[in-house]
Amino acid sequence: MFRSLHIAATGMTAQETKLDAVANNVANASTTGYKKQDAEFEDLLYQTQKAPGPVAGGGIAPAGVQIGTGTRIVATSRSFAQGPIQQTGNQLDLAIEGPGFFQVTRPSGEVAFSRAGSLKLDAQGKLVTSEGLPIEPPITIPTDATSITVGADGTVSVIQPGSTAPNQVGTIQLATFANPGGLSALGHNLFGQTAAAGDPQVGPPGAAGRGSIMQGALEGSNVEVVEEMIALIRTQRAYEINSKVIAAADEMLRNATTMR
Repeated sequence: MFRSLHIAATGMTAQETKLDAVANNVANASTTGYKKQDAEFEDLLYQTQKAPGPVAGGGIAPAGVQIGTGTRIVATSRSFAQGPIQQTGNQLDLAIEGPGFFQVTRPSGEVAFSRAGSLKLDAQGKLVTSEGLPIEPPITIPTDATSITVGADGTVSVIQPGSTAPNQVGTIQLATFANPGGLSALGHNLFGQTAAAGDPQVGPPGAAGRGSIMQGALEGSNVEVVEEMIALIRTQRAYEINSKVIAAADEMLRNATTMR
């Protein structure tokens, strides 16, 4: 069987995965805090029919004969470039300008990390995500608070009836990682810690390289739809070319088997 049949098949399989990544990016073009993915390829092992170097009878061959066996997806990397800041005017919408993640506590008790700062108040006045997960460390807003202010350094202050001076009720902490690309995507705008990402470095916004907080705004997805459309076209064409290689190999094999 021609090697090209298998080689082209690996190319088609890899392009299918690339298309999955592009589709996910496009689907999340409006998702708050989403970070786009990109599929990375690597070539497979080579079959060495003739190695470069000394040859029989003397002399040194400057190049050998190596036949590749195709490609595969080796990683789906994620870009943590800053997304566009979108003003909302909602006092509980928070955007991170620069590196860092909000911390939230999952039902299992584990801490997860997110760039989506669309916060709400639960029945007890705690700051929670849109899915009801409390932020870490927990912050409770008094029920009689008339206004909420979140500073660039993460300090949360409220104004209560009968007082004109703000009362600080807590501080939002951000976490940074040595390798954020190593975080595991959990869905629901959340990331999980892994050994590849390293331990979270937690502290107030604006310190030790962490970004600052902008109140009344959200960070949009960093997906560029035009770039994804270009990637879609390239992926489609690469898939088509690989399918044509299979068709050409099939035709050559048919001719070889029908020779008399």
